[in-house]
Amino acid sequence: MDPFEAGAGSILRQPKAVWATAGASVVAFMGIGLVDPILPSIAQGLDATAGQVSLLFTSYFLITAFAMLLTGFVSSRIGGRRTLLLGLALVVVFAALAGTSGSVGELVGFRAGWGLGNALFVSTALAVIVGAAAGGSAAAILLYESALGLGMACGPLLGALLGNASWRYPFFGTAFLMAVGFLCITAFLKEQPKPARRISVLDPLRALGHGGLASAAASAFFYNYTFFTVLAFTPFVLNMTPYRSGAVFFAWGVLLAVFSVLVAPWLQKRFGSLKVLGGSLVLLAADVLALGYGDHTTAVVCTIASGAFIGVNNTVYTELALGVSDAPRPVASAGYNFVRWFAAAAAPYFAPKIEEWTDIRVPFAVAAVTAVLGAVVVVVRRKALTHEAEELEPKHATEDGVTVFAG
Repeated sequence: MDPFEAGAGSILRQPKAVWATAGASVVAFMGIGLVDPILPSIAQGLDATAGQVSLLFTSYFLITAFAMLLTGFVSSRIGGRRTLLLGLALVVVFAALAGTSGSVGELVGFRAGWGLGNALFVSTALAVIVGAAAGGSAAAILLYESALGLGMACGPLLGALLGNASWRYPFFGTAFLMAVGFLCITAFLKEQPKPARRISVLDPLRALGHGGLASAAASAFFYNYTFFTVLAFTPFVLNMTPYRSGAVFFAWGVLLAVFSVLVAPWLQKRFGSLKVLGGSLVLLAADVLALGYGDHTTAVVCTIASGAFIGVNNTVYTELALGVSDAPRPVASAGYNFVRWFAAAAAPYFAPKIEEWTDIRVPFAVAAVTAVLGAVVVVVRRKALTHEAEELEPKHATEDGVTVFAG
């Protein structure tokens, strides 16, 4: 299924319920990169070290990883609409509380609660969009991925604009926007049909017994370490004002969105998924190495350029995880996410530690190595991964309607 077959007209002609969910999705994905431009400001405002502030990502994604075992369990019992509203409500509460934090410990704790809410929301949003969209699943998926890319691009920009006055304002701004999303979904989205089969908490772990899915998750684990070294540690290396750092990560997010939605499907069709993924991971490794060992201008350029490789990788990994096994897509995506988000939690913790033990360049050398390890897994396990990748047309989630949350 080619997402471009949907056409721009069908993408834009959607019910209010779809636009409400897509709009809330933009804000949800904004929350990932929101703190990037203000990490140094938070460290200064709360008298914290870079390592302590980086725990904002660690707590967020550690909770997200475990929450992936619960999202299918919850949504298959209370329905998609209620799961979305529960996730949004948690984000509103914990984002607002984050803005009131008096210590870095409080802020890290509130980000953990935020991560739980975001996991419940984003793991359910695509299912709801696909179920409510006009024009078929291809139009719905392209709309969702556009929301993802827009959110990843605009998060740092909002963080910079609000954070230039106070590091607290981006958290309050997110709480307000998610509250608006809560009201819109309450008003415009009807309850979606529940799945025919309830999902157990252990089902995602059982799904990882499939060699192909386990291989995709293992490769994505190494890749996510690289991804989140760039996202969480680079702001301290760039050492720029919130405005300038926000501009850098906005450009990064634009490339991520363009390459995820437009370029990756074209590359897959031309070269095949596994070749594209392996090549992109090696190029990301080279880019991250240059980021760490180059001068300041090189670091800025390489930070922005990494968005292109990350966008391609996100799309291909999503499709591998959803199609490589015979497990239902909600179950497969939950198991895959459970593994890979541990790396997203680990990188923000270990990168500052590695800097303390060595110097500021070495965390990027480690991140380059993990990207190469991700490519090695793809090469070594290519037979297990080719069940889905015969050199696949992009075939995102359809009837099961759960994405892999390509963050």
